Amino acid sequence: MANERGFIELPLVAEARESVATRITHFNEFIATLSDAQAQQQASRCMDCGIPFCQNRCPLHNDMPDFNKMVAEGRWAEAYQALISTNDFPEITGRICPALCQESCCLGLYQPHEVGIKSIERKIIEYAYAHGLVRSLAPSASTGKAVAIVGSGPAALACAVRLNRLGVKVCVYEKMDQIGGLLRYGIPDFKLSKEVLDRKIKQMATEGVEFKTSTLVVANQDANPQLDPGIHSDHQAVVSLDELKEQYDAVVLAVGSETPRDLNLPGRALHGIYFALDFLIAQNKENQGKGLNPIEVKGKKVVIIGGGETASDCIGVSIRKGAASVTQVDYHEELPTEINVREVWPNARPIKHTSTSQEEGCTRLFATNTTEFVPNKDDPSTVGAINTVQVKWGPKRKITPIKDSAGSLEADIVLIALGYSHPSQQAFSKAALAQDERHNFKAATQGANAFQSSDQQVFVAGDCRKGQSLVVYALAEGRDCALSVYQQLMALPCRTEQSA
Repeated sequence: MANERGFIELPLVAEARESVATRITHFNEFIATLSDAQAQQQASRCMDCGIPFCQNRCPLHNDMPDFNKMVAEGRWAEAYQALISTNDFPEITGRICPALCQESCCLGLYQPHEVGIKSIERKIIEYAYAHGLVRSLAPSASTGKAVAIVGSGPAALACAVRLNRLGVKVCVYEKMDQIGGLLRYGIPDFKLSKEVLDRKIKQMATEGVEFKTSTLVVANQDANPQLDPGIHSDHQAVVSLDELKEQYDAVVLAVGSETPRDLNLPGRALHGIYFALDFLIAQNKENQGKGLNPIEVKGKKVVIIGGGETASDCIGVSIRKGAASVTQVDYHEELPTEINVREVWPNARPIKHTSTSQEEGCTRLFATNTTEFVPNKDDPSTVGAINTVQVKWGPKRKITPIKDSAGSLEADIVLIALGYSHPSQQAFSKAALAQDERHNFKAATQGANAFQSSDQQVFVAGDCRKGQSLVVYALAEGRDCALSVYQQLMALPCRTEQSA
């Protein structure tokens, strides 16, 4: 421990953030990085537990006790090295990770002020960039192997970094016009500045990772490839999986879980009803100067259906775009704001969370299910309201409508943010890759064939294998997949040897 009484005498100090009145006037990040002194003080609160539950709970298994001690003692270069030994993207997790590690911090058992690991992690990487500690780590030697990675979200990028540094030639294929996947187009700028993302991608390119954008990969070459409804693409070129298998020693599919869950209810075809990503992608492109968001919410009553992070992102964007009102409809029951932590620690705390976007001003309705989209009285082709019913949750997640609880909400714009089901079926249905019951690509995560699909040359990682999940899980799968690919490829002769 850097300070034996730090956890007793020092309070938790959170990162400073702009007031609601200020931050809703722009799309920039509004949460500040800790100062050097703040970070050192906060890191000294770490108790350096004999059993680091924080490290165990983190999917990346970051070494929190060690880098906290290093920060507390001002050993920034060592802290940076300790952090990046397990996490190649701390600038991402330090901003948008839900910080599972903090929930399992032992200090949280005695007071609701666990160590602010996430803020310290962000400080370490920003300090490293500011002081020239971040350097390109190009491979010292080539293995002669080449791998194509399809997708450029967190799993894909983590896999690319690892493979490249192991001496494997890597090319990342992305169907959108810029690299980053949902890190770029799904997450609003006020949560993750795209300059932060570009900084990391530039480092990867310097190290030797190749990127091909606006290139759609599908199972078989098709003059007019189709994607599932709700999936966006900027592709100008199409490449088949078979072509990639001919050109590369292995292919990694890290295409995410992009097919949005829909509400097939009466009135679904009305104008004014959109998937969340229709709205979020268009806004991120507008912020990049690529045309105005066609979904205009200024002065309108916006209803967002869904209770997760995507719904929260839609709230924040709608408020910044001048919506007259924002209502979030969540069919989950409202959770308590406090619980006895000792009953659930070190696991997730089933409590009501309020996001920064929800703080900015929205009405939240819980245990409310949508039953119908209602036409506007003045324009029957557009939505004017939604009908709802209150529900009660029972065993096995069974939802029962409550008698005489029907209601209605006025809505000029409806955004469906119910999460995502699986990777595009239309793009990969002919690839003959084994799928699970939810239509995700099937692969084990342990053993000699970890992350290998039913096609021995094709590996799968991230949400397209696991299902919709957190960024930190995707990063962990990308790293683990890279090691599995490397180990299996190194048991095979190089392509130059095969052709000799």
